[in-house]
Amino acid sequence: MHLSNGGLWTIRNLKLSEFMAESRITDYDNIRPFYDEEVPDVIARVMANPDLPPAATKLVMPEFLHGTRLGEFLTHHLLKLRTRELSSVYDCQMFIAPYFTKLVDTTIAEMQVSGLEELDRDERYLFISNHRDIVMDSSLLNYQLHLNQHATSRMAVGDNLLTNELAADLMRLNKSFVVERDVTGAKATLKVMHRTSGYIRHSLEEQVSIWIAQKEGRAKDGLDRTEPALIKMLALAHRDDSEDALNALFERCKVIPVSVSYELDPCALPKAHELYVVDTQGHYDKSAEEDVQSIVMGLVGRKGRVHLRIGERIRGPFESPEEAATALDRAIVSGMQVFPTHVDAARQLGITDVPDPQVPELARVMKHYQNQINAIPEEERPYLLRQYANLLVNKAQLAD
Repeated sequence: MHLSNGGLWTIRNLKLSEFMAESRITDYDNIRPFYDEEVPDVIARVMANPDLPPAATKLVMPEFLHGTRLGEFLTHHLLKLRTRELSSVYDCQMFIAPYFTKLVDTTIAEMQVSGLEELDRDERYLFISNHRDIVMDSSLLNYQLHLNQHATSRMAVGDNLLTNELAADLMRLNKSFVVERDVTGAKATLKVMHRTSGYIRHSLEEQVSIWIAQKEGRAKDGLDRTEPALIKMLALAHRDDSEDALNALFERCKVIPVSVSYELDPCALPKAHELYVVDTQGHYDKSAEEDVQSIVMGLVGRKGRVHLRIGERIRGPFESPEEAATALDRAIVSGMQVFPTHVDAARQLGITDVPDPQVPELARVMKHYQNQINAIPEEERPYLLRQYANLLVNKAQLAD
């Protein structure tokens, strides 16, 4: 679903009462995470999926077994043994936790978290985050919530990521819910938007926090901006009981901006290639396997230092969704960490008035960053550099 602003203004002219008379949205089965009673059957399906061993070997086996039949064989049997007693979503998350801890320890040079101490363990929040990595952005937040004895959040994922049955099962086992995008027509678009908005409100009223990205898809160019269409969608669930649905959203929901900053992007090369192809050919045809490949690359690739900033609650009143989106942008971008890779990329692109990084260089990180630059064709190099440099561009623009 492409939530263009023009399309949404057209949708606003439809009478919600007419739409609701045609189909009352009370059933979230097509988009919700799995219930506990569904877990054993889903686990059995996951274990039988032939895509699991190749994808999981890098997570559970020593490096010398990666990409080998022996490694895949051992991975399959190990996971089958260890998952046979899982009977709830919580069990699944606790099973995943030590593997994720290993990922953090082996792929992140240093993990910094700020603002978490301001959250109340008894409250539930609507976290809105910048989006750089398919899985890591929301997973790092949930990981830190878990480590600090907070309940984890339900995470929004686009239905384009769920065309692969394995990815779909694993995400919905991990409290992900589906944002339907592949629809056309005003009524159909309104229907899925209302369902998504209603489910988010329903979750918060069930005392479950929500994570959702500030825009559809990753910010492949490094420019983190909130789509006003997202704000309009979130406000839909408040239209029936408030004339000012926009400000009802910010009054009733504790909207928390989240900033995730990576010193290294494991997916920088394929992102740069895609941007180059779109720029030179007008479109990019993604293969069926690319999203899964990007998920694995984002999980196991080196990230350098990572900073997670949980900001202060966003409050209205706002005159428009665009004004609310700008407030979110300022909060998210101001919370992002300036790493040496961002500064170096900006200077290589000739950007003036570049600030110093907020932390000193790490030689091993800068070496990996330089290896990324050397590994990419020269004509695609500016697209890679801009991914890193645009964090500074974004900060400067929003500071005006």
